[in-house]
Amino acid sequence: MAQPDNTSAQSRRVVPFADPASVTRVALIASGKGGVGKSSVTVNLGVALAAMGHRTAVVDADVWGFSIPRMLGIQHEPQMVGEMIVPPEAHGVCCISMGFFAEEDQAVIWRGPMLHKALEQFLTDVAWDDPDYLLVDLPPGTGDISISLAQFLPRSEVYVVTTPQSAAQRVAQRAAFMAEKVNLTVRGVIENMSWFTGDDNKRYELFGSGGGQELADRLGVPLVGQVPLLPALREGADRGQPVAACLPDSEAGRAFSAMAAHLVDNPPPRRIYSPELKIN
Repeated sequence: MAQPDNTSAQSRRVVPFADPASVTRVALIASGKGGVGKSSVTVNLGVALAAMGHRTAVVDADVWGFSIPRMLGIQHEPQMVGEMIVPPEAHGVCCISMGFFAEEDQAVIWRGPMLHKALEQFLTDVAWDDPDYLLVDLPPGTGDISISLAQFLPRSEVYVVTTPQSAAQRVAQRAAFMAEKVNLTVRGVIENMSWFTGDDNKRYELFGSGGGQELADRLGVPLVGQVPLLPALREGADRGQPVAACLPDSEAGRAFSAMAAHLVDNPPPRRIYSPELKIN
């Protein structure tokens, strides 16, 4: 990837998804803390959208904990065509990630300006080809990257991932409050690790219950979906075989399909842009 001090043509590029005429819906997948399965949700939601016939892309914006390429099972590197990067694809989802530019055991030790420039290049130097959906896997918390993406992608929708316990959803709400402060709209809550279904077909709520719905009610948005604990979900992420692609009829696979359908069926309110319409 180019160094942050590059100028000329790169500095003149604009983020295509910020254009009011862009047909791409951008969804930021956020969480207030790590360990809630945000990346797994991003990957499987993207795969489910692709399975419905939608052109789908993912930006792995978690530059410190990049994991999307491995979870998707991508086997090859991005390619350069002229000055543009062609992103690799797996299961119908193309993606870009710091994982393509850093070794697995390499720590990314960057300050705000470096992070800002890397994200800008992810959005402007990649040949995305107008996807229907762009999912952005944010790092946990409310730091520099979230603020930069709010500037680059002012038309984004935000979906907050939490787990059922009260402590987790109280932390998750901070991601929603951050979105409000940077003028982004929270469109829904996704609850992960909602329950485990045993061999006796009973649901066991290992992490409690109600946290996702409570957070959704507090924010005034829908609970978009609940994802059960499933060994195949974790195993699929480790092997690069997302459950939404390999086991779509499983309990978790159906949950992701339902969430994808919710996104498709609930577009944001349409804004009308016209250069002739001015307010003096």
